[in-house]
Amino acid sequence: MLSFILWLVIGGIIGWLASIVMRTDAQQGIFLNIVVGIVGAFLAGLVLSGGSINNAGVNVTSLVASFVGAVVLLGIVNLIRRGSVR
Repeated sequence: MLSFILWLVIGGIIGWLASIVMRTDAQQGIFLNIVVGIVGAFLAGLVLSGGSINNAGVNVTSLVASFVGAVVLLGIVNLIRRGSVR
């Protein structure tokens, strides 16, 4: 149970930081920040094979990989919704 709560908190922080970088923070709430952080971490884990918070321990490398995955995810969503990456 504690790992699930930690997963939500870290996913929320990563999603929030990614939304600040991509300038979509005003459009998202805490729920979407958590979703973006977790899905971005999952995508980073698929691409980097074990470099995200989903399947590796919480360390600097996994946090950076998860953050990059969340930023890339927001870039893809912006590209689909607006036709351009901010």
